[in-house]
Parts: sequence; C-alpha cells; structure tokens
Amino acid sequence: MRILLLVSAFNGLSQRVWCALREAGHDVGVLLAANGREIVDGVHAAAPDLIICPYLTERVPAQVWQRWRTVIIHPGPVGDRGPSSLDWAISDGAPAWGVTALQAVEEFDAGPIWATRTFPMPAAPPRKSALYLGPVSDAALECVFEVVAKASDPSFVPVPAENTPTEAPGARPRPPIRQRDRAFGWAEPSESILRRVRAADGSPGVRTEVGGLEVYAYDAHLGLARGGRPGSILSRRQGAVLVATGDGSLWIGHLRPAAEGGIKLPATTVLGERLRGVPHSPAGPQADPEAPSAYRQVRYRRTGAVGWLHFDFYNGAMAAGHSRRLLAGLRHAVAQDTRVLVLRGGTEAFSNGIHLNAIEGAADPAGAAWAGIRAINEVCREIITCTRQIVVAAYAGNAGAGGVMLGLGADIIAARDGIVLNPYYDIGLFGSELHTFTLPRRVGTDSAQRLIDDKLPISAGQAARLGLVDEVGPRHPEAYAQWLAALADHHSDVRTARKRRAAKAKRLAAERIPLEVYETRELAEMSRDIYTDRSGFAAARRGFVRKTEPQGTPRRLILAANAGPATATRPRPTNAGPAERRPAIRPAIPVSA
Repeated sequence: MRILLLVSAFNGLSQRVWCALREAGHDVGVLLAANGREIVDGVHAAAPDLIICPYLTERVPAQVWQRWRTVIIHPGPVGDRGPSSLDWAISDGAPAWGVTALQAVEEFDAGPIWATRTFPMPAAPPRKSALYLGPVSDAALECVFEVVAKASDPSFVPVPAENTPTEAPGARPRPPIRQRDRAFGWAEPSESILRRVRAADGSPGVRTEVGGLEVYAYDAHLGLARGGRPGSILSRRQGAVLVATGDGSLWIGHLRPAAEGGIKLPATTVLGERLRGVPHSPAGPQADPEAPSAYRQVRYRRTGAVGWLHFDFYNGAMAAGHSRRLLAGLRHAVAQDTRVLVLRGGTEAFSNGIHLNAIEGAADPAGAAWAGIRAINEVCREIITCTRQIVVAAYAGNAGAGGVMLGLGADIIAARDGIVLNPYYDIGLFGSELHTFTLPRRVGTDSAQRLIDDKLPISAGQAARLGLVDEVGPRHPEAYAQWLAALADHHSDVRTARKRRAAKAKRLAAERIPLEVYETRELAEMSRDIYTDRSGFAAARRGFVRKTEPQGTPRRLILAANAGPATATRPRPTNAGPAERRPAIRPAIPVSA
C-alpha cells in the first residue's frame, strides 16, 4: 500500500510509524504540513492509497479528506477532544488513557472511529514526553496497523464516535490548556507541583518565579530537603536547583527565561549570578542509584560480577559538563573488579549527542561546541579501549547523531524493541565520537557510508539486521530491565569474559592506525564546520533550538512516484542535494580489518 504520513514534524512517533510500515512492506512517504495549499499539492503529487497523521496540529484541508482516506492518530481515548489531551490527563491524574484513530472531518477530533486502544496511567505523574514516547507510542502503533488492515477491506466502515463507548473515565472535549490552568504556588505540596510541571514537559513548561526571575520550569524531581521557605533555593547540583515547597522540595533541572527570546537551559545556567551564596550539593557516581529523591544524572551500582552505570541526561543532550560526569563515572566503574559493565542510558533517550541548546545559549557558541565534542570523544575513547570488562551499551531509549555513535565501541549493544535510531549527522556537522573508527567495524564501510548519507531513521530490528545492534530486548521497560540483567549475567561467566576480553585486547593491539588518527581527522572536519560554518551549522542549530518551521519536506522522505519498499541498504538517493553531501567516511589511510 502507498501510505503518506502527513505530519507537523517528523518526531519520534512519526519516525517509529514510518520505520514499522516500511518494514511491513509498504511504500511510505512523509509530507510536512506547512499550509493548506502545500498540503493539497503534496498529497496530489504523492497520490497515496491512505493518509495517516501520527502527529498533526494543523487542520486537514477538505480537498484532501474528501478525496483520500485520511486517518488522524489522536493521543486520547474515545470521547476526548482537543489539542491538550496529554496535558489534561497528567494534570488531572487520570487513571487510564488511550489513543484513537479517527477519520478526518471538518471538526477537529470528531470523525468516525477506525481503531482505539487504552492503557493504565502510571501511578506517579509521568513527564509528558515519557508518556508520549512510551504507552502512547505503543498504542498508536497498534492503531496504525489496525487502520492499515481495515483500509484494505473495501467493506469496512468506521464507527461513528457517538456509537463507540469510552473506556477511559473522564474523557470529554477539553479546551487548550493555558498557563492559568497550569499555575501553582511554591507553598503547595511537592506532588501537586511535580504533576503540573511534568504535564507541561517538554513544552511549553509552567510559568513561575525562581530566584526572583520569571521563568518556565521543566525537568522536576522530588527532593529530600524540608523546612525551607517555599520558593527559596536551598542548593544546586549538576545544573539543577533545589526549590523549597509547602511540604518539602523539588529539584528543577531546566528553566527558560520568560522574556522574549529565552531558550531552555540548565537551571543554574539561567539563574547565573542569582545563585551567589547557594551551596552546592555534591554526589559522586557511586551514590545509591535506588534513592528516587536524589538528583543524580550518573549513578553506579554493582550486582555480583556486573557493574551498572546509569546515565540519564535531559532529552539525551550532552554538554561538556555532562560528558565529564559520565567519564568520571565510567572511569570509576572500570576500576572495579567486575567482569561486565553495563552502560544504561535513559528510557526516553539513550543520548542525542552534543547539547545544542547549551551551545546556542553560550557566550561563545563555537567554543562551547568544540568543548562539547572533545568531552564526548573522551567518553567514546574510554568505551572503545576498555579491556577490563565486557562493555554492554544498553540503548533503552531513542538515540540520534553522536548519541548513536557514543556506544558503538562497546562489546555488545543491547537495544530495547521499538526504539528509533538516527545514525547520521544532519545539522551541518561532519560529526565525531570516533564514528569513522567504530561504525565501519560494525556494519562495514559501504553500509556505514550509506547510513551517514541517507539520513534516515532505523528501527532496533533493522539496526540488528545491519549489525549496528547485537541484541534486541523486550519493549516493556520492566521486561527489558530483567532481560538486560540476564544478558549481563550470561556474559559474566569467568571463562567467557576472560576469552572475550583477551580477544578485544588483541584486536586493538593489531590496529595499525591509532585512534588519535581517526579523532584528528574528524576534528579537522569539525573545526571547519564549527569555526568557519562551512555547512550552515549556526543556522541549523538556531533553527533546531528556536523550533523554526522547516522549509518543506526533505526530498529523502518524499513518496516517489515509482517507489518500492526501501531499506537502509539501498543505493544513495540520486536527488540528494549539495547540502546533503559530506566528506566520505573512508579514512585517507587504509583501515586494518
């Protein structure tokens, strides 16, 4: 079937749907919804059998839905309507929620029903982004495949919404949620404030005052401290500030100044001199990882012969400081007498590489970018050269750009089913993370070049078929954690671990070209991108941070007139423009096998 994804942005859910439909054998294209005229023209050019809208905030023109079957994936159960479904569900503490696939009609979210799924909401208030990338994404994918199956049945007629009972109590039409609906006072209980902030994370945040500055707050976590004056800043740690509440405290990791032009940054960066006199609250990577109220981005624990290094950076973004913390934790873990070391990233994101917001917000963006890439490279080097333990990189969440490359030097890459990887650089950077060393050794030089050039997302399953990933575990986070523990235990066998470590040490010793050569070449290319802006890094970074609307749909995503089911190993598209070309991944010096 020829399927067109009509989307406002090619976000994580849209990418997951795109990958899954292609792997099921369908011809799939993407059309970014800009305005009514462009939508109509784009749909006419694609001539699809079916239009699916996994993420759409614009109205579908009547000229489209009246001629082509168009199905909206709405992040709410039957009976729910409005653009703030997840915000209201989290704010109200709904016990259950859902996803509905409904046919596009003149009125928003009012069309007949093609499919629906419901799921229980977490007991603790989830971040909106975590809910969206987790249960909502899973339910949406099930709905999409049910829609596709029904679309091939000429006798199928969608059911009017009024004839479909809701399975989620409280689902009803709701208006857009406003800041007045999100507002809180710091004298309120911590749990209440936490719920409001997480319902607005990662956009638009909740407007409040911190340290005397009007800001939007994000990235909230329960704190342990009690007794402070509500609203006062008690301490700071790793970019976050601890703010007193009516019955305790909350860590606030990120803020965005309310003044026009402000961007989201670590809270301590935004507050700056306002934190004069506020004490630091240090914590090393070996601190107890099971303490839920301790704000630590990097945690270490061990179970028998297995060491676990957990790291979870907001949105997977890594500034130089994040990389240095991870490097310190990594070196601490490597120094232990374990046989296996598991590097586990967050469930929302394993890593997305260097921190573009921190770079954009820096007084010297080029200097911040250079420091960021040098710091993350140190982490990559430590992973590649580790021969004391078998290193398992656990990709529990999505990863992009340098975040994909970060763990490629591990002995085993264990991904969670359903995640999406974007193994390429697409913002005017050649890229580093020693990918010219690790990527060809995993997938071969030709496939590595195609992944970099094609600039397409791939699923965990496709990554495994390419050799980018070694193992794919269960989708459910708890099941994945159990599976990962069993995998680590399996590789911790004394003889197996010794043999594998020795083989790695021998392989590294046989390399004729030092790692420094690969890094030097990558950094030479990166220096031109960062300091001379040869490929438009500054504008691309600014557009990403400021959420500038893209100028049309990238040609690589357009549904071609005679396209067949594509794979990541297909020949490089002939319509890739000059801006998509980059120096070859092949090093100037031959690479040893």
